[in-house]
Amino acid sequence: MTSRQITVLGECVADAFAEPASTSNELALRVLPGGGPANTAVALARLGTPARFLARLSGDVFGRLFRAHLEASRVDLSSAVPAAEPSTLAVAELDAQGQAAFSFHAQNTADWQWTTEELARVDLSGAACVHTGSLALVREPGAAAVEDFLAAAAPQATISIDPNVRPLLVHPDVYRARLAHWCALADVLRLSEDDLELLLPDTPPEQACDIWHAAGARLVVITRGADGAVASLDGERIQVPAVATKVVDTVGAGDSFTAGLLHHLGARGLLGGRLTELPLDDVAEACRFAAQVAALTCSVAGPNPPWQSQLTQLATADGV
Repeated sequence: MTSRQITVLGECVADAFAEPASTSNELALRVLPGGGPANTAVALARLGTPARFLARLSGDVFGRLFRAHLEASRVDLSSAVPAAEPSTLAVAELDAQGQAAFSFHAQNTADWQWTTEELARVDLSGAACVHTGSLALVREPGAAAVEDFLAAAAPQATISIDPNVRPLLVHPDVYRARLAHWCALADVLRLSEDDLELLLPDTPPEQACDIWHAAGARLVVITRGADGAVASLDGERIQVPAVATKVVDTVGAGDSFTAGLLHHLGARGLLGGRLTELPLDDVAEACRFAAQVAALTCSVAGPNPPWQSQLTQLATADGV
């Protein structure tokens, strides 16, 4: 079955990674196109889902890099907005386990300047799902316009949200204040255990799922790195193990998991409404597939999700 289109809205960020320099008083940076929503759009397109990315793309050197990267991954940029503002830059420092700590350069950049008029021009008639999250939902002045866009999209599309909390840029209290409203809009809420700790400190995943179900989200998935994922569908829960891999870094892994989850559901015709007919077995199968996509992303440097052909090769090698 061919997937219907998934529309992703959010930021594209230049992820800069430190590399060895020729002299001690230099810092060499390797810049890769990233940003949670952009990573998700790329992963969806590479998996074979028609993916449209609603972005405000600068005309600067980073913006040109983003556009080339997205187009090479077959992401539809027909609704992207050419932006006069500069691109957002994130400088990543990796620890011994490949976990990244970011410092952001994001003041008055293109990604946060969404207007109601820009989003009103978007045709959603072909979209089975609208996915957003991260900073687009909390950075002013565009956050309110994005929330209104989701509310307008909800009658005809499944709504997916990944909070992707960035405490260095926006205090977690801002996310907490809006989270119940997002759950009322969302059919799918996917977040990491780090997000959980920032949003509901010292709260067990199962209790958090119940809180977010009560606020309106039908499907809640909490990814836990090497410990796999917890998925909760209206309170029915499953545990999905992570796929073993040699980790280069974890940049983009959560975004790839989200893409794998939505791709799998969409390919089976399960997106496009409120998920009222979604069986728990299909959730488990989708999460297992998503874990494979995330593992392949962890096995390479930076936010570089796999193509469908790589997953097919992996399945063949495993005798599946």
